[in-house]
Amino acid sequence: MSSRIRSTVIKLKIITVLALAIASMTIVAIGAAAPANTIDLASIDGLGEYLVDQDGMSLYYFANDTAKSEASSCGDTCIQYWPPFHTGQIIIPLDLSSFDFDTIYREDGSAQTTYKGWPLYYYTNDYNPGDIRGQGINDVWFVAGPDMMP
Repeated sequence: MSSRIRSTVIKLKIITVLALAIASMTIVAIGAAAPANTIDLASIDGLGEYLVDQDGMSLYYFANDTAKSEASSCGDTCIQYWPPFHTGQIIIPLDLSSFDFDTIYREDGSAQTTYKGWPLYYYTNDYNPGDIRGQGINDVWFVAGPDMMP
């Protein structure tokens, strides 16, 4: 075999290996899972669907807040039990509308995600995904959900 033919065969082998590598990477990229929702829906009998974070922790609204006021009524003592929820990137299921979510900035400058104008919170006594121990506390704390907002 001449050196010219040998050189051509080697180049073809290299091109083939590179093409296979690119095809493999494309298949992996196509098969990669979509990013997880940063806000999702959970459901419980008697309550219906409600918002949870990416880990399944329940999200609440505070009835003493005012929707679309750009402020939270839950101050320093309150946030010890009801920490504000914030996600920088809102990824939601198709059942929800991205137009219902926004961000406000609290007095201390921290960001808080809102749903239908209502600031969202966690409850510190919810220990596990799906816990809704804060539901109805003092008749002002409620899980947030598509059919649950005032």
